[in-house]
Amino acid sequence: MLEELELRDLGPIREAKLVPARGMTSITGETGAGKSMLLSAIRLISGGAADAGRVSAGAKQAWAQGIFLVNDGDAALTIAEQAGAAADDGEVFVSRTVPASGRSRAVLCGRTVPKSVLASLAAELITIHGQSDQLRLASPARQREFLDRCADNGRQRRTYAKAWNTYREIDDRLRRLSSQESSMRQQADYLRESIARIDRVDPQPGELEELKGQRERIEHAAQINAGVAGALAALDSAQGDGDDYRGADELVRYASQALRNIRLGGVFEQCADRLDSLQAELEDISFTLSQQLDLDESGEDLDTINGRIHELDELTRRWGPTLDDVIAWRDKARFDVEDLDASPEKLGELTAERERCLDAARKAAVVLTKTRERAAKRLSKDVDGELAQLAMAGASLTIDVHARDGADALDANGGDDVEFLFTPFKGSPALAMGKSASGGELSRLMLALELSCAGERASGETDGAESGTGSADDGTGSADGAADDTVPSMTFIFDEVDAGVGGKAAVELGRRLARLARHAQVIVVTHLPQVASWADSQFVVGKSEDGDGVVSTHVREVIGDARTEEIARMLDGSTTPTSLEHARELLAASRLT
Repeated sequence: MLEELELRDLGPIREAKLVPARGMTSITGETGAGKSMLLSAIRLISGGAADAGRVSAGAKQAWAQGIFLVNDGDAALTIAEQAGAAADDGEVFVSRTVPASGRSRAVLCGRTVPKSVLASLAAELITIHGQSDQLRLASPARQREFLDRCADNGRQRRTYAKAWNTYREIDDRLRRLSSQESSMRQQADYLRESIARIDRVDPQPGELEELKGQRERIEHAAQINAGVAGALAALDSAQGDGDDYRGADELVRYASQALRNIRLGGVFEQCADRLDSLQAELEDISFTLSQQLDLDESGEDLDTINGRIHELDELTRRWGPTLDDVIAWRDKARFDVEDLDASPEKLGELTAERERCLDAARKAAVVLTKTRERAAKRLSKDVDGELAQLAMAGASLTIDVHARDGADALDANGGDDVEFLFTPFKGSPALAMGKSASGGELSRLMLALELSCAGERASGETDGAESGTGSADDGTGSADGAADDTVPSMTFIFDEVDAGVGGKAAVELGRRLARLARHAQVIVVTHLPQVASWADSQFVVGKSEDGDGVVSTHVREVIGDARTEEIARMLDGSTTPTSLEHARELLAASRLT
């Protein structure tokens, strides 16, 4: 619900504030006074195009702000939160600044946002029915959205959307798998050949490093044997020539014995112990070196080792860089081949699953279509009845819900097409909405649609629940809208709805706007006193001229006698006793019972 609209330097209006009623608000004034600027302000905060040409002469920028009351759980709150803007105590602040030159700036609850965010938010809060706005409902998509709102089929739409999304996901997976099947077969063949080649070589962890070490020792066998023999001869007396040869082991043993023969202990004993330890270390070294003797210096083993190393190097070049990497690649490839070999079975499983999901989506679409068909039948009948009371006798609306056939019958919105066909008078062919009615007729058609839709959604209510929307005898208005704390979730704005209407039809037009205001906030721009008199509050847009001849536009709320005078002016252009009396009678009669 629009709680407050404020604007500055927009066209002829330097500054204005509008606090509309919770129920119905009328905006009146002489032609050319600037009433359209109020609608321009609303369009601005709804994400509409910013026209620098509408900035007041001499002003740097135009500014408009709307404050909306929302209920907990409303979609508008979710949109604001997703944009990073938090509502304050159920109030959403939306503003738009349009400079005389440069880019406009949109602000939501103190946070700068793209204007597209304002458009998304406004779609949940405001519906404008003016001559320039009617064609929005001419598109099949908008007509389907409107019919769904009247059908109140949110549960069925969610059920279908879930089934449709599941089907699309399975279908996409199946398409990807089918398109990749040929390449997957080639990949499987490559993996199998690679695994077989690796298995023929049968590499073992650490084998390549070990073989390279063996090769290096064989290639240097003579040098190793000579060096080891020399070292052993120096260390071990048994390896020397002649009985008089003494190796390091014997000399260390002699030294230790000599120190122990001193028999004084202390440092001599300690040194002897250390020499004994050295003797044990020399014996261990000698044993280790003796194991390295007698290496085969023949080329037979070397050729075998070189051949094996070549095979292993080939594997590491293709699937390495190390032999461990080759083994790991082979083990993983075995699992990949299993998955690829199973693709035909997987393809069959997904095909069957897709058919099950498609069947579920078709059934959900049939249920959804039935809700639309029932709502279309009721809505068409109700709209025809409303049109008869709005000076459009003989006009009718046909809402066609046509279930599609064929393999591609379903889409994201269901399995049917929705079309609104309008017949302006008897004998006229039914034409697509927007091609067969004038701006005023379209405004009244939209009013009839909104009234009928509100009746569908509130079918559980009775006429006795009407809370007296309309004006009291003094013109101050009756109690606003609903009696509970829930604010209307939608604000309807009607412009030019009274074009070509007068007399009794104008009274019925006002009465129906007041009826709609039982369920929603209604703001109507009107020239007819028979319409304005039904409002809970009334604002007058007028012009004034200062001493320097500068003309400006003001917006003021009229209450009590001031409202009676405005209604009288609308009746015959003056405030004579007769017109004032007629105005009071009209205000008194403009009440829902």
